[in-house]
Amino acid sequence: MTSDLDQEIRKIRDEIIVLSSMVEKAMMDSSTAMKDHDMNASGRILRGDLRINKKRFELEGIIIHSIATQQPISHDLRRLTSMLDMCSELERMGDYAKGMAQINLRSEGLQLPKILSDLAYMAEQAVDMLHRAISCFVNEDMEGATGIIGEDNKIDALYRQVYYEAIDIAADHPQKIEWVNYVLWSAHNIERFADRVTNICERTIFVVTGRRAQLQPAEFDEMPTVI
Repeated sequence: MTSDLDQEIRKIRDEIIVLSSMVEKAMMDSSTAMKDHDMNASGRILRGDLRINKKRFELEGIIIHSIATQQPISHDLRRLTSMLDMCSELERMGDYAKGMAQINLRSEGLQLPKILSDLAYMAEQAVDMLHRAISCFVNEDMEGATGIIGEDNKIDALYRQVYYEAIDIAADHPQKIEWVNYVLWSAHNIERFADRVTNICERTIFVVTGRRAQLQPAEFDEMPTVI
């Protein structure tokens, strides 16, 4: 028989999925708007960020109320506190998408097609990581979450690729230095977005094991012991 607490946790989990979907869309739309020089889309992303913020605070209120009234322990408490942390992580990830939209509006269109395509690909990979990380959290898939943490190396490599492309452009075309700065700022936002995906994966490991794992790339084959 399903308890009231189980039902509440399922509802909160479903709302976390909704919030994550909003963030995924914001990042994809933001990188596409930058690549396509779409100022109207960037404006919509800024307005959509307000909805992400509202969703975050609503969810936090629900989670805090559940903890206070249901007094969960052990595994249930770990699930609720982890979802509370994830609300903050997801809202901040939405801010990175908003930041890219602001860059697009401020620049009035970056005429750097190759590097903008690379940025869009980098964003696509980071969003895919987030989508799978949320699935791992829902299914308490510790092995999958650990594997996603390893993929952060790929995002870092893409960031370095964009960085060196941007530096080459600045060296060959000094008049484009402002565009280069905007590109590097955007790439940094995506890199930080992916870093926060790894934080979510670490929360999955915590829910399963009760341990606050902070894995580094070289540690992927050292899975935490389930307790």
